[in-house]
Amino acid sequence: MREKLFTVFLFFLASSSGCTPATPVGFAVEEPGQGALDPIRNVATQQPKGPAEPDRSQPVLVGKKKEHTNRLVDETSPYLLMHAHNPVDWYPWGEEAFEKAKKENKVVFLSIGYSSCHWCHVMEHESFMDEEIAKYLNQHFVCIKVDREERPDIDQIYMRATVMINGRGGWPMSVFMTPNAEPFFGGSYFPARDGDREGIIGFLPLTQKVQQAWKEMPEVLERDGKKLAEYVKADLDGRRPVSLTPLGKEVLDNTVEALQQQFDAEHGGFGYSPAEPMRPKFPSPSNLDFLVYRLQQVEGEIKELPEWKMLARQLDRMAMGGIRDHLGGGFHRYSVDRFWRIPHFEKMLYDNGQLASVYSEAYKLSGDEEYRQVVEEMLAFVQREMTGEEGGFYSALDADSEGEEGRFYRWEKEQLEEHLQAAEYSLFARIYSINDEPNFEQEYYLPLLSETRSALALKNKVSHQQLEKQLRPVRQKLFTVRAERVRPFTDDKILTSWNGLMIRGFADAGRLLEQPSYIESAEKAATFVLQELTTKEGRLLRTYRDGEAKLNAYVVDYAFLVEGLIALHRATGKKTWLDEADRLMKIQLELYWDDDNSGFFFTSDDHESLLARGKNPVDGAQPSGNSVSVQNLIYLARELDNKDYLERADRTIRSVSGILSNSPSASPRMVIAVGQMLDTGSE
Repeated sequence: MREKLFTVFLFFLASSSGCTPATPVGFAVEEPGQGALDPIRNVATQQPKGPAEPDRSQPVLVGKKKEHTNRLVDETSPYLLMHAHNPVDWYPWGEEAFEKAKKENKVVFLSIGYSSCHWCHVMEHESFMDEEIAKYLNQHFVCIKVDREERPDIDQIYMRATVMINGRGGWPMSVFMTPNAEPFFGGSYFPARDGDREGIIGFLPLTQKVQQAWKEMPEVLERDGKKLAEYVKADLDGRRPVSLTPLGKEVLDNTVEALQQQFDAEHGGFGYSPAEPMRPKFPSPSNLDFLVYRLQQVEGEIKELPEWKMLARQLDRMAMGGIRDHLGGGFHRYSVDRFWRIPHFEKMLYDNGQLASVYSEAYKLSGDEEYRQVVEEMLAFVQREMTGEEGGFYSALDADSEGEEGRFYRWEKEQLEEHLQAAEYSLFARIYSINDEPNFEQEYYLPLLSETRSALALKNKVSHQQLEKQLRPVRQKLFTVRAERVRPFTDDKILTSWNGLMIRGFADAGRLLEQPSYIESAEKAATFVLQELTTKEGRLLRTYRDGEAKLNAYVVDYAFLVEGLIALHRATGKKTWLDEADRLMKIQLELYWDDDNSGFFFTSDDHESLLARGKNPVDGAQPSGNSVSVQNLIYLARELDNKDYLERADRTIRSVSGILSNSPSASPRMVIAVGQMLDTGSE
């Protein structure tokens, strides 16, 4: 259901506050493929600034008022610990909170975010550290705080509800619901009070309106909540349409055409629309994976094919832009502009894991040294800043430092002149666009390239290698200077699924770039996850931090880790990785398989009961657990001669065949699986 669902409370709010129903929308952007209709994210140069925030570059409790302590202090999630000393009486998600809400007949306020989310920090500082607001919340509500990265099951349910209400969604997510966890109103970021930000109702008056409505018409809100919960369940749990005819090779061609229609031919990237030319751009690695797969099937020259033109255009533009960290390596989460110039500065493990594989494959296809360099710098960053001593990979780096988004990465021209010799500055400024007007917030610079490095080398009458030899010591000098700044906070929880993506990234890079050290990093991480995030019964857990692993794994944890183990098997030929992948696949089939309609549920059959179980077939910023699982099944079926695996893969594809027929670009990783099945003669 895609249309807006206006609840009774929405009309109550509008009529009593003067705000239109769609105004309570935040600035955090929703990821493609995750349910947003019209995500909003202002360009960095125009985005309103929040007030100064506590320093989040140090341990998470620094800067908090320690006279307040709530139940989050016993959690391991860095995001939850950030709120452990709020005056709000936060509960983690669990029975205790809902039992209290039922006993005291109170509305539940659910706040969902993540550690590297800029506007989550802003709302915490403006509202959740505010004594007056906290007092009102504690008196009238039961407040629950959730880390969306630990609990994607909860996040997808209430994000779906929020999108149904408002037509859009983002983080921080703010949801009001009955004691039975049935939502009747949701939005994203809210300023603390009316007038703080034009056009958005303040959080305090909003909570007062919610309480007034609950007091005056609880039965209406309960009815509304049940209705919305039914819509969410139908949307997430509903059976997908099935194609009346078997899928053939035409679905692969149709996917190429669909991607071409969405592609920005000038600057690269998908989701481009002339009507909204400055929409944020995400890397969309599943689309790039599909293009790589198509090109791998070609014998002979590929440079004139539409698949290569799309792949190369996007990879080149991303490598040139500010979305890439030219000093420290790696990619930020997305660009706020069409040109990949200004990023949203958080760095996510899942992006870099997937892009390591894509750039490595592009290097193998083309021999372009720029792609190799991107991979080498990216993996050096991950090894340096996102890898624990035991080998597991951390989750994210914050967008903010010292209370400002992007402060760690920006430069004033005078700073560059101060730290570089005249010849060094002249070279760096010429190559990295410092001679142009400031490109960030009208006074700062982010280093970025105006052309590919090969083109710049040609313009400067040197080879690519000679230019790089000149630039490397200059970048290293600035990197050393930057390292002395207050660092963005590192979310050091280790997630099984994201580690699977990064294990694949290192393994693929090691195989394709012929770098054994990358394979060693992948093997060390895989060994860590299999030892520390596995129960005595052999089941996976979701998250690990400070020596403690917990939470039931989701289907993506199994799917992405199995994919990583398969990548290790391809890179090393070691049977142990194939055996572990096979063992985990058997557990996944036992716990997540849908016997009635085929495919995999997002949660296991013994997971806690929520409003919906869900089987999301769409590839977003991360691929769907179902599409990755099908590819895993096909590989294992071939390597182990397991016909049951091939049958399960076939049934899963058929369960979403209607989607692939009508909207193939919604799940490009599943389309790859269709091609692989056709190669086996089974589809």
